[in-house]
Amino acid sequence: MFLSVFDVFKIGVGPSSSHTMGPMSAAVRFLDEVAGPDWPRPAGARIDRIKVSLHGSLAFTGVGHGTGRAVVLGLTGELPDQVDPDRMDAIIAGVEQDRKISPPGHPAYHFDPKSDLVFDKKQALPGHANGMTFSAFDQDGNTLLRRVYYSVGGGFVVTDTELEAMKSKTKAPVDKTVPHPFRNAEQMLEMAQRSGLTIAQMKRANEETHMSREELDAGLDRIWSAMSGCIDRGLSGEGIMPGGLKVRRRARILHDKLQDEWRQNRRNPLLANDWLSVYAMAVNEENASGGRVVTAPTNGAAGVIPATIRYVMQFHDGADQQAIRDYLLTAAAIGGIIKTNASISGAEVGCQGEVGSAAAMSAAGLAAVMGGTPEQIENAAEIALEHHLGMTCDPVGGLVQVPCIERNALGAVKAVTAASLAMKGDGQHFVPLDACIETMRQTGLDMNERYKETSTGGLAVNVVEC
Repeated sequence: MFLSVFDVFKIGVGPSSSHTMGPMSAAVRFLDEVAGPDWPRPAGARIDRIKVSLHGSLAFTGVGHGTGRAVVLGLTGELPDQVDPDRMDAIIAGVEQDRKISPPGHPAYHFDPKSDLVFDKKQALPGHANGMTFSAFDQDGNTLLRRVYYSVGGGFVVTDTELEAMKSKTKAPVDKTVPHPFRNAEQMLEMAQRSGLTIAQMKRANEETHMSREELDAGLDRIWSAMSGCIDRGLSGEGIMPGGLKVRRRARILHDKLQDEWRQNRRNPLLANDWLSVYAMAVNEENASGGRVVTAPTNGAAGVIPATIRYVMQFHDGADQQAIRDYLLTAAAIGGIIKTNASISGAEVGCQGEVGSAAAMSAAGLAAVMGGTPEQIENAAEIALEHHLGMTCDPVGGLVQVPCIERNALGAVKAVTAASLAMKGDGQHFVPLDACIETMRQTGLDMNERYKETSTGGLAVNVVEC
């Protein structure tokens, strides 16, 4: 399976790619199936009501993550990358008042969020922690259509059949549609050595088998524009973030202090860390508030890569638009390897799969911009991921706020440190990236479910909510 850079970086809304963007996409997909010809319709049968049940992590933390809201928006036909964040509350209020949904191209269906949207904490679906069941009924309550979907991280949604195919991906044939079909880091380095190309150049060549160079560059520029815009919105935001924890947005205050130090030419030995942190926090405060973000590779880890790019542009000479494209292509190559061989889902492997993966991708992108060899880039990714191994996903109140916002800041700092260490070496190192990714996968399998985005362990139960 070819994973495009645009599979790794998706524009959507917060606070969670697996709990918000995925369920919204699943709802739209169900509507497409309802309207499609590929299911047996009894003669004269007409869909009257739609019901949705959320399972596993979606049930346990769905309220805090806005999963129910996302499902309602999707059932009205809204798409994650196109919905207007300023209209979402009004759309949801209309459905709650009318107890109906009227998606474009469909008749109206009965749907009362209070009774037809169920957070089922008792029954987990077998395929993945983020499971959903969508059902359509006739006027007499007979089931006409039932579909199971899984939100597997990064906004990806698959059916149970598609999930089984993904689980057997190690037996899948090599993708012959691209010139450099690397599935792991070892293959990537071998292909780079044979071709004499950089990782970004190989990833570009693969992408350009599916689109023109102009389309690719325009798409990459659109991704960075969305990331940069998210930083700017986050730096201007104030007040309390939604959800009930009463956590105050801090990015603007911290940014104003840094700007004041900058104007006064005041010495600050922690300058790099401070700027990285404020940019990452700006993104994740915007994400926590339901704003527009880019999965990188998930919403919960969306701040690491934008923070690092903005830092590079601000403090490193020669960081132009082409450098940003190379950064994103390199980061996407590493993200694709991680997703193919392990997971980027906090509900599946904990936060090591989210912020850990983001730090690895970010370190690789930064090393590429700094002129690193493929071996140094792979080393940078390995260092960053290795030092996130075992990190749990334990959001307080099921909200993507504590510890998630600060965790992105620390992830960006680790990414820059990893790239710096790798660039001071020759690319030779003890632990291969592939071994680190496999370790992350195994650690995720061994991790207790309480620490995988269920908010039933860790900080989620040891911090008193105020």
